[in-house]
Amino acid sequence: EPRALPYKVMFPGPTGTNAVEAALKLARKATGRETVVSFTNAFHGMSLGSLAVTGNSAKRAGAGVTLPHATRMPFDHYFDGQVPDFLWFERLLQDPGSGLDHPAAVIVETVQGEGGINVARAEWLRALADLCRRHDMLLIVDDIQMGCGRTGDFFSFEEAGITPDIVTLSKSISGYGLPMALCLFRPELDLWEPGEHNGTFRGNNPAFVTATAALDAYWRDDALRERTLGRADRVERALLDLCGDDGRSGVAVRGRGLVWGLEFADGERAEAVCRRAFETG
Repeated sequence: EPRALPYKVMFPGPTGTNAVEAALKLARKATGRETVVSFTNAFHGMSLGSLAVTGNSAKRAGAGVTLPHATRMPFDHYFDGQVPDFLWFERLLQDPGSGLDHPAAVIVETVQGEGGINVARAEWLRALADLCRRHDMLLIVDDIQMGCGRTGDFFSFEEAGITPDIVTLSKSISGYGLPMALCLFRPELDLWEPGEHNGTFRGNNPAFVTATAALDAYWRDDALRERTLGRADRVERALLDLCGDDGRSGVAVRGRGLVWGLEFADGERAEAVCRRAFETG
C-alpha cells in the first residue's frame, strides 16, 4: 500500500504520458462521462489525451488535430486573489445552461513545473478535493514531476491531507533514471476487463529492481523527507536574501520543497540570468 493508501498499482507503460492516458481512460470508463477538467498552465504529457488537458498552446499545436473532451479552469493564484477560489468552476457546475457537461474527473498538479513553478496552496487543494466530492467528479493528481519526494513528502499532496482517486507517477520512481510509470487508483476503480488496457512495454525489469532498492533505501523512514525540507528552507532563504520579498527587485520567488523558480518582470533580464546560470554550472 503506497504510503498506507489502499491503491491498486498499474504499470501502464514506460513514461509519464502513459500513466496520464491510463488515468483519463479509467476515469471515463468508471463514470461513463467524457469531459475532464484541467487547469491553466497545466502540463500533463505529449500524447493526444495528455495534450488535451495541457494548457501550453505551443505544446498543443503539435497535435495537428482538435483536442476534445477537456475544459480549462483557473489554477490557484490565477486571478491574484481577486476572485474567490472556484467561484467560476462551481457556478458552471451548478448552472444547467453553462454548457459544461458533468465532468468525469479533474486532473491537477500540486506544483506546476512546466507551467512556471505555480504552487497550489494546501487549502486550495483541500477545497478542490471537496468540490470533486460534492459534484461526483474523480480527482486525479498528476505527481509525475513533483512526486517521489521533490516537495518533501513522497506524494506532493500529502501536505494538504487529501486522498486523490487516481495518482500518476513516473520520472524519479525508478530511482535510477530507468523508464517506469505508475497509475495508482482506488480499489473500486479497478474496472479494466482483461486486455482492455495493455501494451508492449508495460514493465522494465531493471526499473523494478532499482525502484524497489530506492524505496527501501530512501523511504523506510522520514530521514529523506526531513533532509529535503531542511534544504528547502535554505534554498528559500537564499533566494529571498538575493531577491527580497517586497517586489522592489522586479523578481518574484516561488516554490516548494526543492522546486523553486524566479519570475522576472523583464524577459531580457530573465534570459541573461539563465545564460549566466548555464555558464557557471
